[in-house]
Parts: sequence; structure tokens; C-alpha cells
Amino acid sequence: MMSVVRDLATRGTKSTHMNFFVFFVTSVLSVLCFNAQAQGYPSKTIAIVVPFTPGTGADVIARLLQPKLAERLRVPVVIENKVGASGAIGTEYVAKAEPDGYTLLFTATSHGTLPAMKRSLPYDPVKSFTPVSLVGRYVYVLVAAPSLPAKDVNELLAHARANPGKLSYGSYSGVTQLMHNQLKLAGAETTLVPYKGEGPAVTDILGNHIQFTFATPASTLQHVKEGKLRAMAVLLPSRSALLPDVPTAAEAGLPPFAAGTWAALFGPAKLPAEIAQRMNRELQAAMKRTDVRDRIAALGFELAGSTPDELGTFVQDQLQAWGRAFRDAGMTPE
Repeated sequence: MMSVVRDLATRGTKSTHMNFFVFFVTSVLSVLCFNAQAQGYPSKTIAIVVPFTPGTGADVIARLLQPKLAERLRVPVVIENKVGASGAIGTEYVAKAEPDGYTLLFTATSHGTLPAMKRSLPYDPVKSFTPVSLVGRYVYVLVAAPSLPAKDVNELLAHARANPGKLSYGSYSGVTQLMHNQLKLAGAETTLVPYKGEGPAVTDILGNHIQFTFATPASTLQHVKEGKLRAMAVLLPSRSALLPDVPTAAEAGLPPFAAGTWAALFGPAKLPAEIAQRMNRELQAAMKRTDVRDRIAALGFELAGSTPDELGTFVQDQLQAWGRAFRDAGMTPE
């Protein structure tokens, strides 16, 4: 009987050693594979997923950077718009992609606002991604149809209070939904109309189907200059050089908040550090091009890069800031 026990113990020990050996060899091969992959990167087309509709702020910025990245990386770089669920569909797509550097995410503030809006997301905003670089910060402008009998925020609020539910407000993101709630707290009862993106909402204001929203200069500045939209406030701590006569939200009497509006580049979780660093270097170089900076600055977007680690810290800070902003506005995750 004892000999049987000793035999089983010996077999168990051998089995344990074999399992450890297999695990060790697999781990080493994985590391070697990742290193070889990183050294040969890139060797084919890189897809940058923008989880918003074409023509929105993030999409415009990504497309301005796209040819410079392709030039530096010497492979095609394509922009893919995967739209829906306030950015969650495209974001989930990248979260589930192979971490080989050929599928990246160019996203914006919704990466920080969605966790404050949704109890459950099909990805973790931190753990499901590898930070690559911050790209910069947005300006959001409160724009209204000129046909609206209000020339500033005070008149807009007064008109909305006098006509509860008769004004329509376009919402397509966490920022716009939060600001709608801020207006509601100020006594403005308006009808919220959901959109899949910024572009369709702005188009409907131009067509007098809705009356106002918050949007980026990328889709509104030219219309403001042509008198087709009326700019009433900017979500900035100080006035925008693009719209120097337009007051800040605080100057206009809207409640300020500490959370920022931004754009950044991510890869899926477990993206090799060498690939993240390579993309970071090439993106920083593209962003330093004078022609790129001038065109992007004209859209009211302030380019600002970062290291991958800095972006990781920034995202966690933004998640907390947006969570507080939504709670302060009386909004809870659905």
C-alpha cells in the first residue's frame, strides 16, 4: 500500500514539474513573440477607430493627424468610424481587438463620462486599454438657432422658463447630457432629443428641428461666423481666442465644473510597451508639425501630448472628476 502511495506522489511531482515547465516555455515564447512583433512593427495597415460620427470633433482631429502618422510610420493609416451608444460600441471593439498595435482607439471625453452614466459597460475604461498619448483638449460652445428669440444665456433661460418643454435640446454625449441637466437645475425645462453624434445635432439646429446644444468649434465655428448659429457660451475657464466676444460658462451664469474635455489615443490592454512608445513618439512628432498645429488650432482644439504613464494617471483623475460632476448635477448611472 505504501509503495502505491509513493508511486502516486512521484507521479504527482513529475506532473507538477512538467506543468511548470510547459508554463515557463509558453511564457518565454510569448515574450519572444511580443518582442519580435514589436521590432517588426508596423508592417501593415493600422486602423484608428473613432467611436463617433464623421465630422465630429474627434473625427476631424484624427483625420488631420492621419496622413502625418502614415508618412512617419510608412504604412497606411485608416480612420474607422464605429458609432453608437455614445462611443461605447467603437470603444468595446478596440478593447476586444488583438493587442498588436494595428487597431487603436482615438476617443474623447466620453471615455470619462460613460462610466458615470452607465452602471455596466462591456469594458473597463482603465484595465481594458493601454494608454498611448493624450492628444489635447476641446472647447465646447453653447450654440443656438438664430430664430430663437434669445441673444444670450440669460435670455435663453428666461425663454425656456416661460415656455416649459417647448424648446428642444440636442444631446449626443455625456457632456451634452450633463449640461442639459445643469440647464434643468437652472429652471430651464427643455425637451432632450438624443443623437448618435454631434454632426446630426448641429445639422438639425441649422434646419430648425431643434433649438440648441453644446458642440465643438470643429462643427460649429464656420456656421457661427456666417450667422447661421449663435454662440452663447464656451465651456472654458477663460474666453476662447476663436470666439473672444463669447463669454465663458461662468460669466454667462452657468455652473462651472472641474472635469475636462479632451481626446487621447489608446491601444487594447496588453499592447507591448515598445509599440505604445513607438506610436507615442510618432504621434508627438506629427503634432509638432506647424501646418498640423495651425489647422487644428483653428478648430478650437488645443494640442497637448503626454507620455503613456501620464495619460494613465490623467484618465483616472478624469474618471473621478466626471463622477463628481454627474453626482453634483443630481445624475446617477442608469
